[in-house]
Amino acid sequence: MHAITNSGWIEVVTGCMFSGKSEELLRRLRRAEIAGQSVAAFTPAVDDRYGEERIGSHDGRGWDATVVDPADPLPAIRASLNGETVVAIDEANFFESSLIDACETLAAEGRRVVVSGTDQTFRGEPFHPVPELVAVAEYVEKLQAICARCGEPATRNQRLVDGDPAHVDDPTIVVGASESYEARCRECHTLRRN
Repeated sequence: MHAITNSGWIEVVTGCMFSGKSEELLRRLRRAEIAGQSVAAFTPAVDDRYGEERIGSHDGRGWDATVVDPADPLPAIRASLNGETVVAIDEANFFESSLIDACETLAAEGRRVVVSGTDQTFRGEPFHPVPELVAVAEYVEKLQAICARCGEPATRNQRLVDGDPAHVDDPTIVVGASESYEARCRECHTLRRN
C-alpha cells in the first residue's frame, strides 16, 4: 500500500514472448513473500502449459495459482482471497476487458496488483486488454527478448505454423511456446498474406 495515499496500485509487466514477463512476475512474488507480504496468484482457464493451477515460466520456475474465468475473473478472485495484499495475474492477454475493472477494484481496495501479459498479437497489433491496463497502471515495465533470426532486441511475437510464418487471418489466440512462436525484431517479423 502506498503510505501517503493509503491506496493500492497496478503494475504491468509486458513485452513479447520469451522476454521474461512471467519470470519477472515470479521474481516480484518471491520478493513480496520475502518481505512478509501475503500473495495470491491467478491464471486464466485457457493457459495450461505449465499445469492448470500454475503460473510458469519458460525456464521452469513456477507458482501455484487459482484458475479463473477469463471473461469474468473478479468473482473467483474475490472468493479465493483471504486477506492477501499482493494479487498476481498472469497472461493478461487471454482475459477479456473485464480484467481492467477487476484490477481497478482490487487496487482500490488497497492491494498491489501485479499483471503480466504480451501487449501485441502475432500480427503486431495491440493485444487487448493489456494496452488498456498499461494506461491505468501506476507502474509499467516493457521487456524485450532477443530476435531468433538476427539477434537484435525483439519486441514482436512471430507465430509459426510448420516452421513458416502464420497467415494474417489465423486465429489471434493459440496457446503455445517455442514450437509455435519466436521472438522477432520489427525487421524480421513477417506475416503470410496469401
